[in-house]
This record gives sequence, C-alpha cells and structure tokens, in this order.
Amino acid sequence: MSKIRKIVLDVLKPHKPDIVEYSERLSDIKHVSGVSIFLNEVDQETENIKVVIEGFNLSYRLIRKTIEEMAGSVHSVDAVYAGEEIIEEVDTPQDR
Repeated sequence: MSKIRKIVLDVLKPHKPDIVEYSERLSDIKHVSGVSIFLNEVDQETENIKVVIEGFNLSYRLIRKTIEEMAGSVHSVDAVYAGEEIIEEVDTPQDR
C-alpha cells in the first residue's frame, strides 16, 4: 500500500481541458482530499502547470494515468511527501 500523502508535479497540457476540469478530475481519484493547480506558463498550444495533490495512500500511477487521459504529460515529480505526517521543506545552509 502506498504511503504517499502529498505529491507535486510539473505537467505540460493542452489548453483544453482547462485547469478547472483538471482539478475536478484529479480530485475524483480515490484517496485524494485536495488538489491545487497553478498556471506557470502559456504558449500557443500548451500550458505548463504545477499540480499539488494531497490525500492518503495516493497512487502516483493512477494520478499519472488520469493526467495522460486528459492529454497531459508529467514532466517531473518535484516533491513527494510520505509517511504518517507531512514534513515541510526547510532551508539549510546549502540552499543559500
């Protein structure tokens, strides 16, 4: 069983479906409790978005499949939070 609680994805998608429909479809996935989508860049045919999904026992495979069904592609997995609680990122000396 997956222990993923939060995942942050960089996604490239066509203009349609829009981010409202993307968020609705992704929020329908089993164990998803919340979805946030941020529009990063737009060109003539595509949009680059940041997708943040929270829940419990999230299935990356199912999330990716849902994005691909909407003609999107995951460019990168930018963050993954797993385990009993979400540990937020902190600055370290190496980050400066």
